[in-house]
Amino acid sequence: MRTLILALGNELMRDDGVGLKIGRILAEKGYNVLEVGTDIFKLQNYYNGEEKIVIVDAILSEKFEPGKIIHLKGEEVFEKLKAEIRSAHFMGAIDGLKLMMVLDERLAKAEIHFIGIVAKEVELGMKLSREVENAVPKVVELVEKIVRS
Repeated sequence: MRTLILALGNELMRDDGVGLKIGRILAEKGYNVLEVGTDIFKLQNYYNGEEKIVIVDAILSEKFEPGKIIHLKGEEVFEKLKAEIRSAHFMGAIDGLKLMMVLDERLAKAEIHFIGIVAKEVELGMKLSREVENAVPKVVELVEKIVRS
């Protein structure tokens, strides 16, 4: 099954850049990664009918500790992110993805995974917090497992 990994984030806003960092590690390992930054609509131009989409991004949550890894799949991505967790790019990324799924039948049929890392510090700067940095190798491993499954 062909997989596209979407790396979201803003690397100038500390923990918000974690998705991009993970995406770059995975790209160096040879995985199919698209850095969308904060613009999920880049997917429109680069989507080639991959059957599995894995989104990696920082999330904001008061319910979970910084550095916690959240893995959502399928409809759970849209339900849980609205109800319990906020992606740092919530309106653009999740609602934008849903809109593109309506417009592209291939994307609508794709298996969707969202991996969120709870951010601690979303402020100007490029260094990840210790908690988020410690989650990076675990997320890389989780994405690799998803891609192989």
